[in-house]
Amino acid sequence: MTKSQRARHLQQRLALLYPETPVPLDHKDPYTLLVAVLLSAQCTDIRVNLITPKLFAAADNPLDMSKLEVAQIEAIVRPCGLGPQKARAIRELSRMLVEQHQGNVPADLEELEKLPGVGHKTAQVVMAQAFGVPSFPVDTHIHRLAKRWRLSNGKSVIQTERDLKRLFPREAWNQLHLQIIFYGREYCTARGCDGTRCPLCQEVARVSPTSSRSAASAPSVT
Repeated sequence: MTKSQRARHLQQRLALLYPETPVPLDHKDPYTLLVAVLLSAQCTDIRVNLITPKLFAAADNPLDMSKLEVAQIEAIVRPCGLGPQKARAIRELSRMLVEQHQGNVPADLEELEKLPGVGHKTAQVVMAQAFGVPSFPVDTHIHRLAKRWRLSNGKSVIQTERDLKRLFPREAWNQLHLQIIFYGREYCTARGCDGTRCPLCQEVARVSPTSSRSAASAPSVT
């Protein structure tokens, strides 16, 4: 089975496992999604969803958020970890959205990446989930599974993103990135599978048993 054939097989299997792909982070518009994704760095989606209602009760738009003190924001978001950095980034990006984008989140990857605390992955998540623009954000689960399934060599997140975009049709990127995340969380965690135990890893191993061990581990991504 070639890499392209393996990719098609995995896409079909993931579609059966996860026909629906709801956005894991609660939000009501691009701005609240942007803030939620920023808070999710080194934090679980479950915890973020517990924190954002209180934060958005205080301010749920760039103008109101930019008027809050950093200390006020930090007091709310502290349970998400990296409280001081995240609070400063949220306040500053809110100010920039008001001053440079009329209070709107830009539907432009490069403009998003200019905002404080917004890296390439966060920007891609917003493009995909807020604006429906085909993107393939690579998180820890995707980076690990792409190597275990021998879809990428796993040398870097950027390389993994490029490899997956070449293998899968553009119109499937947004759904696939969520399907792989869901699968990684449910079946193929870093400690729960060594690349040979979960259902899809076993299927890949059966296709090429000698390659399964080399695909067992991948570097972590933050």
